[in-house]
Amino acid sequence: MKHSSYTIILAVLLPFISQAQLKGLVKKVQNKVEQKVEQRIDKKIDQEVEKTLDEIEGKGSDKKENAADKNSANTGGIKSYSKYDFVPGEKIIYSNDFSADNAGELPIGWNTNGNGVVASFSSLPGKWVQFYQNATYLTDNVDSFTQNFTVEFDLLLRRDNPKAAFPMMAFGVLSSGDLTTTDNKLLKEYVNYFAVELKVQPYDNKTSHMHLETFQEKKRYLNTDIKKFGELENHFNKPIHVAMQVQKERLRIWFNEEKLYDLPKAIDANAIINQLYFSVKRYGGSDSEVGYAISNIKIAKGLPDTRHKLVEEGKFSTTGILFEVNSATIKPESNGVLKEVADVLKKFNDIKVLIVGHTDADGSDAANLELSKKRAEAVKQVLTSEFGIDATRISADGKGEKEPVGDNKTKEGKTQNRRVEFIKQ
Repeated sequence: MKHSSYTIILAVLLPFISQAQLKGLVKKVQNKVEQKVEQRIDKKIDQEVEKTLDEIEGKGSDKKENAADKNSANTGGIKSYSKYDFVPGEKIIYSNDFSADNAGELPIGWNTNGNGVVASFSSLPGKWVQFYQNATYLTDNVDSFTQNFTVEFDLLLRRDNPKAAFPMMAFGVLSSGDLTTTDNKLLKEYVNYFAVELKVQPYDNKTSHMHLETFQEKKRYLNTDIKKFGELENHFNKPIHVAMQVQKERLRIWFNEEKLYDLPKAIDANAIINQLYFSVKRYGGSDSEVGYAISNIKIAKGLPDTRHKLVEEGKFSTTGILFEVNSATIKPESNGVLKEVADVLKKFNDIKVLIVGHTDADGSDAANLELSKKRAEAVKQVLTSEFGIDATRISADGKGEKEPVGDNKTKEGKTQNRRVEFIKQ
């Protein structure tokens, strides 16, 4: 095979070369052909080995099903987060998508001991805060989170140079004690009162890991083992939806649909938590080549009680069903709320509901009304097609921006107004 390959290639090249070049060229072509043949053989061997291992591990029979799941996730965005059981708090106390902030500047009201700028990325919607190494960041929130609250944000592990090493990143919530929530002292001493800190270290070759600790008055309150999280590298340059839920002492954290922690005694129930912070350590690649960015922060307080609200009070309202911007496409992180509603409807199978979509006041009245109707209809479709609820039990409508429950002049009010209501009929 190799000798016939040499002959064919030399026959093609011969009219273009001199006799003096021929000897060296023959050797060069011989080496090149041998290298290509070896590469193809290696590739074929790898394919056969992978195929055999898949058959041994029972993966072969799943390929068709996985492809179907992927297609379903791309269209509906729900099946890909089928395990996701996070449900956000009832009332928004802080929200920020940075749409009102100037590019190239730190968000208004934030504090840092380094550099940070609002930026846009061509492949992603909206604005993001881009972090830099050796810096800590405090949001402009001033209100207590209360004992029961949820935190959500989108995290981007940005890497433009595939060889650049990520620095370590940490984020969490804290109590500012007798200090204001943006006091300079918290930038270096955020564990002085009470703090949750999750350190994230992305690596290649399935070696990414994280480490969660909580602190009370500078002393370690809870220490967990280092957790391996090899699949993190699959999310480089893709947004990760981070969710945190605190119920008195209990702490749960999700990355996309993966529940990473469920710790029953992680939080001091007496701590007054009132700040979200981020910190990027040093010793990574150049900030221009690798780093972190966050967007779409949402903090809400309270424990949602879907069954009580819908069955006994007659109406359940949620900001936890999320849609793509100016679209009726439901985001996969909505699965937790949708599953809770479906569970209630299955348990109380005589109940019929009206789904009503609502928007904020951005855009025209007519466009918002149409969008709210489409979103309500999309929720109905998911409940029937994905969760098996009888379509005759559900009707859908939209009110657009007509019935606000928050102030459309504030970020928090707008977020509260972008909601879906389920009304018992």
